[in-house]
Amino acid sequence: MYFDRVVLMFCGSDTPLGSKGSTRMPLRRHDDWTLEAKCQGKQDELFPDGADQKRVRTLCSGCRVRKECLAEALDNRIEWGVWGGMTERERRQLLRQRSDVDDWSLVLLGKPSAVNEQ
Repeated sequence: MYFDRVVLMFCGSDTPLGSKGSTRMPLRRHDDWTLEAKCQGKQDELFPDGADQKRVRTLCSGCRVRKECLAEALDNRIEWGVWGGMTERERRQLLRQRSDVDDWSLVLLGKPSAVNEQ
């Protein structure tokens, strides 16, 4: 299982990962993609409400791990915040339109996700 292979970094929250207001992120290893993200250390800014998400997603432009971030959110059905330059609404629409996709890491990165390796 995915969470068996990750170490969770807690930032003072008991809120489940992927829940609104969650401030913990999964870290697999020291070379994990999250360490290269432009938004590292800005978690609070990535979880605005509604229309503010479109403004916040500009932070993702030019990020070298944008595809990894988006694949993480899509594969894990993360409901809140801006991930990989897409808002909550945009991700939900994409998941509805492409319900045939089981592994977004495979589609976006060409390699299976940790969730789907089992």
